[in-house]
Amino acid sequence: MPSLLTLVRRHADAHADRFGHAPTPFRGLGVVRQLRPGELQVAVQKPLIAICLQGRKRVTMGTVSFEYGPGEALVIAADVPTISEITEASPANPYYALALELDPALLSELAVEADMQRGDTATVRIEPADPDVADAALRLMRLLDRPTAQPILGEALLRELHYWLMVGRHGAAIRALGRVDSHAHRIARAVALIRRDYAHPLRIADLAAVAGMSESSFHQHFRAITTLSPLQFQKQLRLIEARRLMLVQSAAISHAAHVVGYESVPQFTRDYGRLFGSPPGRHIRDTRLSA
Repeated sequence: MPSLLTLVRRHADAHADRFGHAPTPFRGLGVVRQLRPGELQVAVQKPLIAICLQGRKRVTMGTVSFEYGPGEALVIAADVPTISEITEASPANPYYALALELDPALLSELAVEADMQRGDTATVRIEPADPDVADAALRLMRLLDRPTAQPILGEALLRELHYWLMVGRHGAAIRALGRVDSHAHRIARAVALIRRDYAHPLRIADLAAVAGMSESSFHQHFRAITTLSPLQFQKQLRLIEARRLMLVQSAAISHAAHVVGYESVPQFTRDYGRLFGSPPGRHIRDTRLSA
């Protein structure tokens, strides 16, 4: 019977784009393949679980770094900025991983139905993958070869996968995502607004109102959960989107800067260099050459 690695490898080898990502027909589920150690990737991650099946990867949040390898799972239980790097991969033995974006609405529903104990921590952790989580993921990946069964069984298996995550090693942090009164859930509402309107000026009063907090409390919990201030968070979103525009759509530097909300191209260039380690023109050129 095929293993999870075998099924992920088969799907990734057939469908991975030039960045190594291959979506699946299942909501929020995708696989990753990288053929060599790569450049630093900066992103503001949505809550997710990533199970490494081959190779190794390092993820840094703030001043803390996590490295994980085969059989280990990375759980990010909040919207947080991360810097990641593939540390072990080769054309003969690529890096393979399975990644699932967590669904807060489904988590809320399961928490009510199962009457689960509350949790209120948002964290990034590495743990061995729970056997029940890996088993549900394996059965979900098997459906790739059975398209007629996907609409009938796919959602049920996604639901089961979320359930095992909620009762597993990372349960407390993941359950907090589904609590409408938790700090993590309230900050997530503000993050959604920043993601939607990242190119426009921010009003902290509006974000605090969306989160249902005073401005001082909002600042405190936002930084505790995301490691950044709201303005720093917005800046990273802008720079990450500008990178995508230049890399994927071949946008000019000035055009990308203005699209994401910068009025000054020199300021954009300085901020970009601080985040990615080199000016935008050089960074995009080097990224294309390495790819």
